Amino acid sequence: MMFRDTLKDYLTITKPGIIGGNVISVLGGYFLAAQGQFDVVVFLSALLGLALVIASGCAYNNVIDKDIDALMERTRTRPLVQGRVSEAATLRFATLLGLAGFGLLALGTNALTVGLAAFGFVIYVGAYSLYMKRNSEFGTLVGSLSGAVPPVVGYCAVTGSFDTGALTLLVIFSLWQMPHSYAIAIFRMEDYKAANIPVLPVVRGIGTAKHHILGYILAFIGAALSLSLAGYAGPGYFIVALVLGVYWLYIAAKGYRTDDNVRWARQVFGISILTITALSLMMSLDATLMPSTPMWTSLAG
Repeated sequence: MMFRDTLKDYLTITKPGIIGGNVISVLGGYFLAAQGQFDVVVFLSALLGLALVIASGCAYNNVIDKDIDALMERTRTRPLVQGRVSEAATLRFATLLGLAGFGLLALGTNALTVGLAAFGFVIYVGAYSLYMKRNSEFGTLVGSLSGAVPPVVGYCAVTGSFDTGALTLLVIFSLWQMPHSYAIAIFRMEDYKAANIPVLPVVRGIGTAKHHILGYILAFIGAALSLSLAGYAGPGYFIVALVLGVYWLYIAAKGYRTDDNVRWARQVFGISILTITALSLMMSLDATLMPSTPMWTSLAG
């Protein structure tokens, strides 16, 4: 029983929910680039390797955030805060996970993919966790770059090059992170205030955050649709991106007429998860139906 509890604590430290969401986006990026082809070694190396790298980053984050986690209701029961796992043991665990992850990426993919994973890791653990999260309202913006790396890793594991498709994925997922994160900050406002974390809704108010959420969703829709318009994804993806994007925008706009900001923010958050998951899956499912020319050319001709 004790071993099982310890195992559960170590699993909790890796934040499985974050790993799961990112794995889905890796799948989207991989199959988008593969266009129906499949290399099991590259696929498993990218998927498992990045999952281990993300787990490592999350474990390091647990050590870095131990003091502020103790102040927030949502995180005060985490293993390190409760003393069930030591900082030293977590650091050893995080290092082993990182070495395994980067090793797997290096053996099964390419140098660009390893570099991208390292970029995401350094941004999340170094720039975001160690400094920006505690000191700047722009921490969310910096952290969004790290959150956008997984689909690009999946894509570049196949292509070996950072092309327009990879850049578009980076932009799409970075833009998505912003309203998603601001929504969390709104319905977890008291936690962020208790830990003195300067997220935009706390620093500038919920009204300003609503403007930003709406603007970022508009930009996200444009970026998401451009993946099909440029010929990287097919019409099925385009329809799903348009419908869910517009629905997300509609839910966000309702924030100007609501008296319950917490309930509204949870809706924005929920739709954000649905939208990015559906888009990642459609990148995979629609890959074999992808048009041979950019969609805008087909529409014009």
